[in-house]
Amino acid sequence: MLFSLIIPVYNRPDEIEELLESLTKQTYTDRYEVVIIEDGSSIACTDVVDKFEGKLFISYYYKENSGPGDSRNYGMKKAKGEYFIILDSDCIIPENYLTNVAKSLSKNYVDCFGGPDAALDSFSDIQKAINFTMTSFLTTGGIRGKSEKIEKFQPRSFNMGISKKAFEASGGFGNIHPGEDPDLSIRLWRLGYATKLFPDCKVYHKRRIDWEKFYKQVNKFGKARPILDLWHPQYKKVTFLFPTLFILGLAFSVLLLLFGNIAVLLYLYFLYFVLLFIASTIQNKSLKIGGYSLIAVFIQFYGYGVGYLKSFINVHLLSKKPEVAFPELFFKK
Repeated sequence: MLFSLIIPVYNRPDEIEELLESLTKQTYTDRYEVVIIEDGSSIACTDVVDKFEGKLFISYYYKENSGPGDSRNYGMKKAKGEYFIILDSDCIIPENYLTNVAKSLSKNYVDCFGGPDAALDSFSDIQKAINFTMTSFLTTGGIRGKSEKIEKFQPRSFNMGISKKAFEASGGFGNIHPGEDPDLSIRLWRLGYATKLFPDCKVYHKRRIDWEKFYKQVNKFGKARPILDLWHPQYKKVTFLFPTLFILGLAFSVLLLLFGNIAVLLYLYFLYFVLLFIASTIQNKSLKIGGYSLIAVFIQFYGYGVGYLKSFINVHLLSKKPEVAFPELFFKK
């Protein structure tokens, strides 16, 4: 058996049911297994998993809560396949996904790959707006699976493949979350393993369903980045600073305006948000989603930018240990 699908789940039985249902429709004809790891959930998905007995070759494990990275490692240790595909429980998988993965690996084998994500028509307007802001070239540069360098791609763990050999050599994911996926990619590079983007292997990713959860998510992304820069300084990029500079520039422009100065920079911000609105409206064919996208972009930049600044000050300027400064980013194994 080549593929083992590794899926950690935490209090999301409804989502895992949609994901498993989508897997029953795969065009891939070879046998593969689905490994569900219940990460200490108080709302278990055992009843959902039972529905798919006989439809999927499925294994279910319950363990104490130790975070998604450790849960994926747990699942990969239990898996029977030679190549692991890691998916988030809030994903829906296109029917040709595994077929495309098999073709891509056959054509250009790599020990670790990542794929892009997209939104389904059935997703809520807020989910579509968040999908736009997380994937658009105008916001992230398309780094989540569109314009990032194909041959030097850092796979995201909602849609990621890794060979058993590479997993065993690297030890898998660390205990930071978020940030465990770029950390693993860099450690794999150091071990001599390549990573690659497979553009044809997309999934439909629901992401967060409300603004508060989205803010918490991107704020943690911002906090994690300076920690990763501390661990892997050779992979720092000036672009990681952009959300922080964006927010500081906007605040400074508003301050100037309040003191009676004409803030030319505000006009540039205005034009940028107009461009975002137009791009999202055209892409999603909805004025409402275009408007929601402006909210999503501001939350993304503000949440990430503030988190990055706070983490940079604590970790790089004050030299605090990341685990002490931000214990909420680290799971105890």
